[in-house]
Amino acid sequence: MTQDFFPLSPSLWAATAVPAPETHPLQGDAKADVVIVGAGFCGLSTALHLAERGVRVTVLEAREIGFGGSGRNGGQVIPGLKFDPSELRALLGEEKGQALVDFAGGTADAVFDLIDKHQMDVPRVRRGWIQGSHTPEALKMAERRVRDWGREGVATQLLDRSEAARLLGTEKYLGGWVDPRGGGVQPLSYVRGIAKAALKAGVTIHTDSPVRAMSPITGGWKVETASGATVSAERVVLCTNGYTDGLWPQLSKSIINANSFQVATGPLPETIRKSILPEGHVSSDARNLLLYYRIDHEGRLIMGGRGTFREPSVDEPGNWSHLEHAVVKLFPALAGTPFAYRWCGHVAITRDYLPHLHEPAPGLLIDIGCQGRGVGLQTRMGQAIAQYIVGGDARALPVALSKIKPFPLYGLRRLYISAVIGWYRMTDGGV
Repeated sequence: MTQDFFPLSPSLWAATAVPAPETHPLQGDAKADVVIVGAGFCGLSTALHLAERGVRVTVLEAREIGFGGSGRNGGQVIPGLKFDPSELRALLGEEKGQALVDFAGGTADAVFDLIDKHQMDVPRVRRGWIQGSHTPEALKMAERRVRDWGREGVATQLLDRSEAARLLGTEKYLGGWVDPRGGGVQPLSYVRGIAKAALKAGVTIHTDSPVRAMSPITGGWKVETASGATVSAERVVLCTNGYTDGLWPQLSKSIINANSFQVATGPLPETIRKSILPEGHVSSDARNLLLYYRIDHEGRLIMGGRGTFREPSVDEPGNWSHLEHAVVKLFPALAGTPFAYRWCGHVAITRDYLPHLHEPAPGLLIDIGCQGRGVGLQTRMGQAIAQYIVGGDARALPVALSKIKPFPLYGLRRLYISAVIGWYRMTDGGV
């Protein structure tokens, strides 16, 4: 919780987001029913939905609201998980698998419904998500996903090469598929919108309050910040995801906190803007090192993808050159277009590519692992966690509570990830 990440200010989202609500560091000693560590999508969604059930909640954030992945992501709202419905049922069994399919299938609805319910000032679009297929194998995967989600009642659409080119604005894909449930939001405005709704519901939020210790006490827990201020509560919910450190033993070693890099142009000329994703879809392709892109509400192209494992510096724009190269390869009309923003954030990847919930001690619940789909997944996860805390029934949770399992040879993860990235770059092929 005390790691020194580069500031949020270089991102497009920080420059164009609605103002954050006024908050202050924790001072002295306080009490609550539940204390939540982390003011991102999951932490704030949990807080809001608990407060709406009459629970006294305090949220502690090390930096500012949405400082981590919630304020740095690409703003794509994609339903589902990395696994298709048939894969989840085969992996978890019919009943548990179907429960997770139903949960994941509703994650995009959770976002747009919450925005509408609280009348949040969040630029948004919901015209569907396209996954482009760059190889024959990826096209077969698209066919399977269309069948799988079609059986779940989703009006999916398989795209041939010409239709993919028309809807994406590039001829670099063999085809793809459309999930009409997807869309896009200004993510920092969205997380700030959840915070404002939570404050209105009675939640207390303290920023610049990094947690340095959590200790069990009679009847609950005491959470202490770096300044020595404390909150005593019956329960603690830890929602730090890709910015998890050593606050709880072995937790940080149970994920790979990979970097997700992004670049953005300035507002594009109208003629070019209308040629890229002309019907307002958002897109991420089927590569192992996927590219994801969309046009924002001010007409900028945002392109994201994986990058180096080390923390980049905005003073070294070469760290983003692979994305700038991809932009021109996909959209030749943008050759020579300057990039106005470059930024990066952490994505929490688990060993099995599924979200994890842990309860390593009575009264302590941990959420971790968004796999790059955190906008919708973590919004709905907060709803489920709130229901579980109030009702006590673990069936409210989309995944079973599990033990924390560190990655083997975690100290070598940088070498491992670098090797995997190199292999994927070869097998994915050029843009």
